[in-house]
Amino acid sequence: MVRIAEIVPGSIAEALELEIGSRIVRINGERVRDSIDFRFLEGEPLLELEVYSPTDGSTTIYEIEKEAGEPLGVRPAPDPVRECANKCVFCFVDGNPEGVRPTLYLRDDDFRLSFTYGSYVTLTNLGPRGFQRLIDQRLSPLYVSVHATEPEVRMRLLGVPRGGEIVEQLRTLTQAGIEVHTQVVLCPGWNDGAHLDRTIEDLWALGPGVLSLSVVPVGLTRYNLGRPVRLLTPEEARQALAQVDRARERALAERGVGWAYAADEMFLLAGVEIPDAAYYDDWPLTENGVGAVRRLLDAFEAGLGDAPRLDGRRIAIVTGTRMAALLEPLRERLSGATGAQYDVIGVENRFFGPTVTTAGLLAGRDIAVELSARPAYDGVLLPAEALNDDGRFIDDLPFSEFAHRLAPTPVVAGYELISTLSAL
Repeated sequence: MVRIAEIVPGSIAEALELEIGSRIVRINGERVRDSIDFRFLEGEPLLELEVYSPTDGSTTIYEIEKEAGEPLGVRPAPDPVRECANKCVFCFVDGNPEGVRPTLYLRDDDFRLSFTYGSYVTLTNLGPRGFQRLIDQRLSPLYVSVHATEPEVRMRLLGVPRGGEIVEQLRTLTQAGIEVHTQVVLCPGWNDGAHLDRTIEDLWALGPGVLSLSVVPVGLTRYNLGRPVRLLTPEEARQALAQVDRARERALAERGVGWAYAADEMFLLAGVEIPDAAYYDDWPLTENGVGAVRRLLDAFEAGLGDAPRLDGRRIAIVTGTRMAALLEPLRERLSGATGAQYDVIGVENRFFGPTVTTAGLLAGRDIAVELSARPAYDGVLLPAEALNDDGRFIDDLPFSEFAHRLAPTPVVAGYELISTLSAL
């Protein structure tokens, strides 16, 4: 069942006087297991709605006639998250210190989050009924963490026996019309080299239902470094890029799309220039770290002519240590366009350790310590990726508290340099 969290004003639900906190138990006799079920079932033009009221324990049946696809106006409460039972050798949760945002301790492996938010799942916790549900409700596209297609290699990586079924699982889904984006987290000595070539071949052979493959270098913190996985070397990253490029050449020739993509971090690690926009086709994986750097650089070029005048100001551009080298060459051009002086500050990640170099995993306290050791600025630009939707850094520090520490210096967060400058 789903709990009613909100009622949309002027909706059918309001006209029926449904109450917040009531539970929708069945629709047209079908049990409502979660919000996906609810959205799938509510689209019918004729509905029999069974609603339970926890206030008095009563159950009411509502008969509804409406337009097909018209929503009832109910916003369900968040579903309990299906947790991960894998024991992945590279699990990022194992690399968390104490004091991170509470949600980061949650090991989720929930196909509903994959469908609605694009998070990657392994499919190891789905039985036959779960797979049939994906097909019946056409939950597509899905985002699937493959890592390796050889059964023994994937089972070793995930630490569970069912990990070896992935090719057959993907075949079942794609033959039923479910499209999937796939991902490999590359771990040297585990699933790289010939294993990666095999994974590429197996996924390609499944046909166009596999929409993409992204290859991401494993990320480790000081809490799980070398236990038992190590980081890729620059040379190993370059080798992986070559393997991805070979897959892209075939995909472009046979299907007209790149299909295989390396994550931004792979290029940065390898010391190779970020590809131009054409590499990313229609940008299907930007939210998953594939193309975000190119978008940032292109947005800078497109917006530089409209940059605001900030004559005489001193402004700090905060980022991770890896991105600092990319942003540093833009500094003089930005000064010429705005009249301000800029410092690009690559903040060392003391919270997770120096192996974590991305801006999105910077702790608020690390940034504050770095800025406190410098002369006062007239403005500070933060990477918006470092904040969640509730405005908290990875170490659970609220943005409001961070900004208070730096007062009266104005602090703004954004995804692009020019638009963020305009907010100062």
